Amino acid sequence: MSLPVSVCVYCGASENIKQTYKDAARALGTVLGSNGIRTVYGGGKVGLMGIVADAALAAGGEVIGVIPQHIQGREIAHLALTELHVVDSMHVRKRMMVDRAEAFIVLPGGYGTLDEAFEIITWKQLGLHDRSVIFVNVAGYFDPLLAFVAHALEEGFLSSRHLSLFKVVDRVEEVLPALKRLPEPVRTPETGRM
Repeated sequence: MSLPVSVCVYCGASENIKQTYKDAARALGTVLGSNGIRTVYGGGKVGLMGIVADAALAAGGEVIGVIPQHIQGREIAHLALTELHVVDSMHVRKRMMVDRAEAFIVLPGGYGTLDEAFEIITWKQLGLHDRSVIFVNVAGYFDPLLAFVAHALEEGFLSSRHLSLFKVVDRVEEVLPALKRLPEPVRTPETGRM
């Protein structure tokens, strides 16, 4: 499988984070931009969001930001992007980001990042898309989340087939090979297919 043309990156906007996470965001943006993969993200200039965007642009890539008006009003919108879309709501933002992406990458982040990541995984579970979702587990950041997923499986809230809805890599260097692999097919009640 060839690399996707565009990838949506979900990540945090906090500035008060370890350098390890910033380095990973810079590396990811560089990898995407230098490989001609368009970056789609939340449109901010702060935290990992801004670092990914700046690195992708510096590497010659295109970056599309989608930011709600109420956040843009706080003067955190990145104004040097290839495209910046200012939208009415978070719901419109999320839909527009999904519509412009052929795969999804999740870097460390907080509530917003997890909201976006789990929504896109849920949509995949429901058969609304069949695209790759890749968590980059920088410095073991997502280990507690993965432990929760294992717990939900043990308690019967998830089945083993739900584990194939996303992939986990430990380093940015593993992202491109993961993107080249076809996503696991998803069986849905509506389609009955794998």
